[in-house]
Amino acid sequence: MATHQELNRSFMAAAVVLLLATTARAEPAPAGIEEACRGAASRDSAVDYAHCVSSLSSDPQSRRDAADMHALAAAVTRMAIEHAAATEERFDGLGEAEESPRARARLGHCLEVYGAAADVLRDALDNIRARVYGRAVEQIAAALGAAERCEDAWKGEEEQRNVPAVATEHDREYGRLATVALGLTAGIA
Repeated sequence: MATHQELNRSFMAAAVVLLLATTARAEPAPAGIEEACRGAASRDSAVDYAHCVSSLSSDPQSRRDAADMHALAAAVTRMAIEHAAATEERFDGLGEAEESPRARARLGHCLEVYGAAADVLRDALDNIRARVYGRAVEQIAAALGAAERCEDAWKGEEEQRNVPAVATEHDREYGRLATVALGLTAGIA
């Protein structure tokens, strides 16, 4: 059994670690990212400035290319693609485990919606890379509604409270990333 002195030392060590962890500051976002996100949020009120900054700042390539709007638009579009693909996989897994044929059909609908969104976003990324921004904006805007189309399939259904709730946060994050992609790409179109 630990002595009072050993417990005191453990407590002090934990307190020091906690103090260091809470006082250590994360590296600030590069000015180019903040400026790009400020512009996107001013052009489109649906763009969450803080989310834009945190998403791009979390990507090492975006931090290196912070002054390049083209690279930032490509990066956040890539993030949206990855999120759409992950959401598609999540719905695929839910569909395999679901017993209700009606719920399975709705999950299949969501699977198709997110698969199509990921494909359209891949085309948009190709257009961003080719600097065909107007077409990329149209494609991102078309892919943006995936979350709503999936949720619409569940309206009025009893299963709504159980199955889609598992993917709701994932769904929401996809929409936020696609909105940022749209805002940044529209800024260079």
